Amino acid sequence: MSDEKKLKTINPATGKAIKEYDQMTDKEMNKAIEDCHKAFLEWKTKPAEERAKIIKNIGKKLDEYKDDLAELMTQEMGKLVNQGKQEVELCSGICDYTAANGPDSLKDEERELPEGGKGFITYSPLGVIYGIQPWNFPSYQVVRYSIANLMAGNGVLLKHAENVTGSALMLEKIYLEAGLPENLFKVLLISHDQSDAIIENDLVRGVTLTGSPGAGKIIGKKAGEALKKTVLELGSNDAYLVLEDADIELAVETCVKGRLYNNGETCVAAKRFVVVDKVYDKFKDAFVKQMSNIKAGDPTKDDSDIGPMARKDLRDELHEQVEESVKKGAKILCGGKMPEGDGYYYPATVLGDLKPGMPAYDDELFGPVASLIKAKDDEDAMRIANDSRFGLGGGIFSKDEERAKELAKNHFDTGMVFINSFGLAKPNMPFGGVKDSGYGREHGTFGLHEFVNVKAVMLA
Repeated sequence: MSDEKKLKTINPATGKAIKEYDQMTDKEMNKAIEDCHKAFLEWKTKPAEERAKIIKNIGKKLDEYKDDLAELMTQEMGKLVNQGKQEVELCSGICDYTAANGPDSLKDEERELPEGGKGFITYSPLGVIYGIQPWNFPSYQVVRYSIANLMAGNGVLLKHAENVTGSALMLEKIYLEAGLPENLFKVLLISHDQSDAIIENDLVRGVTLTGSPGAGKIIGKKAGEALKKTVLELGSNDAYLVLEDADIELAVETCVKGRLYNNGETCVAAKRFVVVDKVYDKFKDAFVKQMSNIKAGDPTKDDSDIGPMARKDLRDELHEQVEESVKKGAKILCGGKMPEGDGYYYPATVLGDLKPGMPAYDDELFGPVASLIKAKDDEDAMRIANDSRFGLGGGIFSKDEERAKELAKNHFDTGMVFINSFGLAKPNMPFGGVKDSGYGREHGTFGLHEFVNVKAVMLA
């Protein structure tokens, strides 16, 4: 095979190649789809309780492979090893929650019909579900959609990002070792053109994507043309509001973590920090000081606060966004310089004096760059937060918890809100956004019901 038919992984800490994988031929790809469909036809007949036992076993097997999987993720995309272990622990938790709650969530629901008859609602699996997943959480992104769909009785195909191909194949191995029937979860080593053909394939009944809004528009359109159900979890520019009565010390500590977790490469990360005028200077001084002390280094070393960015092109794009913002009047409060040497490192950076029209105000900065924005008061802060085409997550820092809850419930135009905290995902809470951040929900019972046939059966 030529190099054009290879998938390559590169260590972002060194810039050196790790491994090459043969890309599937169209024939191999189509056979994988057919094999997955055949496995689904058998799997869908299994009682939910039987499926749950295997889901539980996948969680146990993930625990067994935690160190190996975390080290491989670090090697392929640069996250800190301890954060990789946390990611695998979250994946195990998702398996445990799904196994414990899935069967009840999928039970038939009886109804009394208005004219006197009886009926029931049943949640029937759809078939083969195709997932297109990104590199930033190589295990979690896959587990998030695949476990729910396997529990629901579906078959699952995965096209993972090229730079985490090894992680994808290790997950396939783990699922098999846990007792999942062969071919029910299949990793596809394919190109974007081949991916389009999968969406069009009649055996594929649903498509889920985690990626950029641009990718979401393309995949949503292609799936819509084929009348396939989609779930899209896209990018965001999450605003964290620091209100007048906030605990500034807590806010600073939490916002630094929220911006830099996973090297800042998280869709639901804290990205815009909207601080009211009365506490702006106090927050800014402490926030910039802490960000200035962040050490970027070898992600396998305990003394590194952040590792490298996942790819060279991603680092270049981030730096261009910083430079463009500065050209339009933004000020670099710390960081912002492209480092020399091996690896795709970028310093923890804070930008101030931001206004609409700047990338750091309008767009998602997918890396360790924080956007600091001053608001007149609490009402202005909420206006700025919602002045975004995105709506995945957000945060509120305030000692008045009841008021913060009211703001979160009635005013914050996002799918998730964190109050006096920062978080990524919880197995029992819905995950997803609105506006350009996509649609559909994952986790909890919500993800279980995205790709099922909600079937009405009525008896006279």
